[in-house]
Amino acid sequence: MKRIALGIEYQGTQYCGYQKQLDCPTVQGHLEAALADIANEPIALTCAGRTDTGVHAVGQVVHFETKAARGLKAWVQGANTKLPTDIRISWAKEVTDTFHARFSAGSRQYRYVIFNRPVASAVLANRVTHVSAPLDDKAMHEAAQSLLGEHDFSSFRASGCQANNAIRTVEKVSVTRQADFIFIDIQANAFLHHMVRNITGTLLQVGQNKSPVEWVAEVLALQDRTKAGVTAPAAGLYFVNAFYPERFGLQQVVLDGVLWHL
Repeated sequence: MKRIALGIEYQGTQYCGYQKQLDCPTVQGHLEAALADIANEPIALTCAGRTDTGVHAVGQVVHFETKAARGLKAWVQGANTKLPTDIRISWAKEVTDTFHARFSAGSRQYRYVIFNRPVASAVLANRVTHVSAPLDDKAMHEAAQSLLGEHDFSSFRASGCQANNAIRTVEKVSVTRQADFIFIDIQANAFLHHMVRNITGTLLQVGQNKSPVEWVAEVLALQDRTKAGVTAPAAGLYFVNAFYPERFGLQQVVLDGVLWHL
């Protein structure tokens, strides 16, 4: 048996999330079907981090095991010919059986993209979140720094979150602007269900001058979801990277120049 790791990109608008479901199209369902066609045997994928309905990815990582003897080119180019145009395999690498797409990842990175101008964009529909009112990105960035470190993120977890606890470590967080685009970048050891979208909704309240910078730290300390901002739409959220030990030699997405012009 060989273990193969893949890098995956997808636009999640048309899918009920990453994870396979019986009654709804999903990214995993399409990938497994395409790869099974190439392998001539059933394929079961494990991913670095499941994404919800409408959420996108540029650096999702999956792995699978197979008895099929295929070159890496077949797993990429061959499978891509059998996938919808909004799902693509970007790279393939044979890995040792010690590699696990989920459990070997030391941290994960998400980017939330806000299009901040009075009029929404027709060509960016479903790929960004549009906010017409001016946003103070510097205040949002300052407020976000209170999230750094290990905390109980109960204030930012979905009511249906199935995680055993809400303790997570945010390693990096920033809010930056490029012209009409505002980017919220968060890297953490793991994420709770809707965590990034709930953080974004809370930071937007600061950016719109509806709450002071200090409010985000207060919300975090309360550990109460009802005290935070609304859940931001799925359309602006991208799974960017899963980070692994160097010994696995896996590719990562470099954000410079990526997702500036979607």
